[in-house]
Amino acid sequence: MRKWFVNNLIRFWYMLSRRRKNRQTRNVGKIALFYRICDFGYNKVKPEFITKEKCLMNAVKAFPHEQVEWIVLADNVCEDTYQMILKYVPADKVERVNVGHGAGTFRMVYEKALELPDDTLVYFLEDDYLHLPYSLDNLISVARANPADYFTLYDHPDKYVNGYNPGVRDGGEVSKVFFVKNRHWKKTNSTTMTFASFVDTLKRDKAIFWRWTDTRHPYDFQIFVDLALFSKAYLVSPIPSLSTHGETLFLAPAIEWHSINLNHGGN
Repeated sequence: MRKWFVNNLIRFWYMLSRRRKNRQTRNVGKIALFYRICDFGYNKVKPEFITKEKCLMNAVKAFPHEQVEWIVLADNVCEDTYQMILKYVPADKVERVNVGHGAGTFRMVYEKALELPDDTLVYFLEDDYLHLPYSLDNLISVARANPADYFTLYDHPDKYVNGYNPGVRDGGEVSKVFFVKNRHWKKTNSTTMTFASFVDTLKRDKAIFWRWTDTRHPYDFQIFVDLALFSKAYLVSPIPSLSTHGETLFLAPAIEWHSINLNHGGN
């Protein structure tokens, strides 16, 4: 029964997505980056080049303070971690909290994002990602082109392997490919809790995010399925990837992430 429900839900998502009308380009106001960092986490196997400091240093290089408004939510961090953060982010941009779980801190930054102007492009970023150096330019370009409601810079490898994602069949997902400036983007059915969107879209879809973040663990896959089902919302990801999640099993394909020059945000 569950398999039947999931399969038909995915078919309905594609049916709805084909009904979308042509989208107009839109203005990108300021860009806000909400970075969530903590000293705890899920039990994941990560390569040695993925550390809290290396990921933060890379993010600051890829999304410089001169172009992006940074807000860091530091949850249950020790003094050493806090001092490390201050090496890269000004103290007035860092808020220390004691929440203890990812769903709670996501809700906190989401609420902060809703206070910004509607045309603000918000990037929610977790503390275990690496980015290529031209990530910001590509994010701005795809947001202006407006082929979607949500944007991820991560080409998740679960879209190419049977068994991890119920929308994947025969090693791939049914999709639509866009070309923006100098890069291909594809419509995809889900991503992690690291993604970008405009404030007016986040206001519209708050109830869906709240439905799947009412426990300690945020249910990212269910969020994006519901966004497609109830808001008819597109999510697009770049091919090849512009970022990677720092989990060994799910490093984005086609990029040798171990060779990234972290001091320059990428290769």
